[in-house]
Amino acid sequence: GSKYSIHLAAPFFVRKKAEEYDIVVDDIAHAVPWYSSLVTEKPVVGIVHHVHQAVIPLEVAFPLSTAVKAAEKTIKHFYKNIIAVSKATVEDLKNLLEVPEDRISLIYYGVDHELYCPSSEKFDEPTILWLGRIKRYKNLDHLLIAFSLIKKKLPNARLMIAGSGNYAKNIKEFTWNLGVEDVFFCGAMYGESKVNLLRRSWVLAMTSVIEGWGMSVLEAAACGTTSVGYNAGALPEAIIDGKTGFLVKYGCTDELADRLYAILVDAELRKQLSEGALDYAYNFDWNKTTEETLKVLNNLQV
Repeated sequence: GSKYSIHLAAPFFVRKKAEEYDIVVDDIAHAVPWYSSLVTEKPVVGIVHHVHQAVIPLEVAFPLSTAVKAAEKTIKHFYKNIIAVSKATVEDLKNLLEVPEDRISLIYYGVDHELYCPSSEKFDEPTILWLGRIKRYKNLDHLLIAFSLIKKKLPNARLMIAGSGNYAKNIKEFTWNLGVEDVFFCGAMYGESKVNLLRRSWVLAMTSVIEGWGMSVLEAAACGTTSVGYNAGALPEAIIDGKTGFLVKYGCTDELADRLYAILVDAELRKQLSEGALDYAYNFDWNKTTEETLKVLNNLQV
């Protein structure tokens, strides 16, 4: 199906293939559920990365945004089994979508430590990395404002923006109008190129209004790179303030600039936080995630 018709087509596909599977996993990544439980008697589990209620009006125009918000709220009616990827998502499922807690299993994402591992080689110039989809709710404009403040005190600082998305054009125009230099748009990065950026950058920045977890933070940590992020969503679970990086009050670009600047100019602080981030990253492993997921799949409610 297309972007819009896929949610209508998917249940028919599940029903058609009913005899070919034992379990259905509904990956509810974009707010609207797949409703597989309506078309099959097989066990169904929904994976919820984060609850989108606050984000939907920023990304979807009215009146479609109202319909999408309403659709997300139906999760409680159609899923007896839900895997959430952070404590923040568990709380949002309970408080915003009214899902009973006994239906929810918390299973954190893992990190591939063979791929994401440290390197002693860093960029010569003080470099901030932003990595992710360029969406409105990611607030990349906040980081650009903070970076413009940093440039006044640290002229050789650089900002690398790795990612693509439907808000990229807006962000490039914002950068141009702001008049800040040394901002590099790298496009979408994958594999070794992405890992190389994470390893060589001095600090990663995350400025979303909400994050279900913050994969980039843990991948950066596994590469020995500290992070600064907003105290929002699950980022307080991914960043331990003062130990693996810094948390900043949401929307406070002055504080964001101050924390990033401190890391860029203080080698000892940067070393301390990066070592703390690396140690913390070892708590997350895909083998552990797999084992915990298998336990849930083996005990699904029908």
